[in-house]
Amino acid sequence: MAAQLQSAELASARTRPQERRDLWWVEPAVIAVVLTLFVIYSFVAGIANANYFSEPYLSPLYSPCLAVNCVHPTLPLIGPYWNLSPAILIVGIPVAFRVTCYYYRRSYYRAFFWSPPACTIPDVRARYAGETKFPFVLQNLHRYFLYLATIVLAFLWWDTILAFNFGGRFGIGLGSLIMLSNVVLITGYTLSCHSVRYLVGGYLDSFHGRSLRYRLWAFANTMNARHARWAWSSLIVVAVTDGYIRLLAMGVLSDPRLVF
Repeated sequence: MAAQLQSAELASARTRPQERRDLWWVEPAVIAVVLTLFVIYSFVAGIANANYFSEPYLSPLYSPCLAVNCVHPTLPLIGPYWNLSPAILIVGIPVAFRVTCYYYRRSYYRAFFWSPPACTIPDVRARYAGETKFPFVLQNLHRYFLYLATIVLAFLWWDTILAFNFGGRFGIGLGSLIMLSNVVLITGYTLSCHSVRYLVGGYLDSFHGRSLRYRLWAFANTMNARHARWAWSSLIVVAVTDGYIRLLAMGVLSDPRLVF
């Protein structure tokens, strides 16, 4: 009887006209547009296999460059038999990390699946299965994608260090600053991840005798409070960084720099 009443109440909630009169649809619409544009841009840039390196800048979409056919190989583990874009070899790691991110799940579930599109707005799906079925069950691999994304992040920091090296001389170019901004934002996004907060101490019942773990957990909490900002700013700046390096490689722009 209780199950039947709950089912009837749920059905009533789905068919009941929503009473919100504000522009609740703006947020999911903007999210859908931004994510769609980023996916299209990154896909086109990733398969282009050209204009991703302009000395000393390497696009973050192609880092680390694992094939010997790279214009600027980072770690040439893949032989000459690979004749496709080297971005294909590593793009799955940061994409999987973001797709399985708790915040991004909320965002694209609302924007694309309308599940639900906003608070007090009925879910468009007739049934709710959570993340127990394929492919959504793969969301549980988020922590493992975090480990792999951290390795990629280390390479991005190395690329950024090299971005201040101009023929053996220290210098600062606009591209250097853009790449630095990019890696700082991605680092902030990574460190603000919910899984990081859990790993550094969120699973502990008590911090007694674990002062370092407590400080790390407190720092992770501070970062996590701004996780949404880190998520969107890092996503946009990745595209900006690749676009700037691409325009330099194509000769459309000239990089202003100061070399000491």
